[in-house]
Amino acid sequence: MNLYEHTIIARQDISPAQLKQIEEKYSKIVEKHEGNIVKLETWGLMNLSYLIKKNKKGNYIHFKIKADGKIISELEKNEKIDKNLLRYLTVRVKKFDLDTEYFKKSEEKEDLNK
Repeated sequence: MNLYEHTIIARQDISPAQLKQIEEKYSKIVEKHEGNIVKLETWGLMNLSYLIKKNKKGNYIHFKIKADGKIISELEKNEKIDKNLLRYLTVRVKKFDLDTEYFKKSEEKEDLNK
């Protein structure tokens, strides 16, 4: 089993319910093919560096996945045809950093430190 970090950027104008459906859809694909989602993070709406399909912002979803390469190709095949997604990226890693929350709001970080 390999370790992957997989990030999806969804359109800025989708509803929170649609965002939840996207998370569930791709989580089910991984689980159906006997993969394991170690961690799922919703980074929220962030600015893009440049316009992508006339969008200035995107909703970021980040998966940490333990799976075979076949699952990643299945994920990406489904993401190519999904009209709600702007971009996706998969990176193979040697180990996961499960402690650091890179995109937590500063108030939430302070609450965690107390």
